[in-house]
Amino acid sequence: MQGSSRFRLLRLFSRKTPLHKDLRNLLGFEPGNISVYEMALSHRSGKGKTDDNNERLEYLGDAILGAIIGDFLFRKYPYRPEGYLTEMRSKIVNRQQLNDIAIKMGFRKLTIYDRYNSFLKVSQIFGNALEALVGAVYLDKGYRRTKRFVFRQIILPYIDLEILEGVEMNYKNKLYGWANKQGKHLEFELLEEQIEGGRRLFTVGAVINGKVLCSGKAYNKKDASQIAAQRAIEKLGIAEKPELPSGPV
Repeated sequence: MQGSSRFRLLRLFSRKTPLHKDLRNLLGFEPGNISVYEMALSHRSGKGKTDDNNERLEYLGDAILGAIIGDFLFRKYPYRPEGYLTEMRSKIVNRQQLNDIAIKMGFRKLTIYDRYNSFLKVSQIFGNALEALVGAVYLDKGYRRTKRFVFRQIILPYIDLEILEGVEMNYKNKLYGWANKQGKHLEFELLEEQIEGGRRLFTVGAVINGKVLCSGKAYNKKDASQIAAQRAIEKLGIAEKPELPSGPV
């Protein structure tokens, strides 16, 4: 009896923590297993143990989110071909897109990470944490509640399908096309490779006529080169990046 009373007190206390209140506002429902949500918000740089982070939940959330978005688009566009649906899903779950959404949802404040690391502040760890949160909701509440969460808290306030239709996602190809028209030589070079939080961090430069115009950092070369290309496009004024709806923060 004494043990069960203590458990109820601990449970009551946990529901009064700032994290619990923030989660309830973010999720739109009462969270159950607080620990799984804390794990979802924990970047490897912010925890002492190397395995005490959100990477496994990110993997799970990525798969669940892809399935939910795929189902949503399939029902939304009953007469669109497979290629269109695949491209639109890629645009929605694009890393930069998810990172922008996560920041608007308040993940800068909620994510547990090394705040002294200046790179992490401008990296895509917030989008990764959003994917991990989707995985946490799935483990805590199941698929139906996760589907409702994604639709109400992500799709409705932050996804404008008409804008996304016109968004160019392959920045490298766009930059190559511009370079060919201008008669310029474009290449992407690996400028630096270092270890960051136990993982390899790549810096790739967009090099035009032998000069580095812009660079991008990521945990794989493909993402780093896309970031470099996107920054080069914005710097050259080739095309303005469409603004996503701000939605509630």
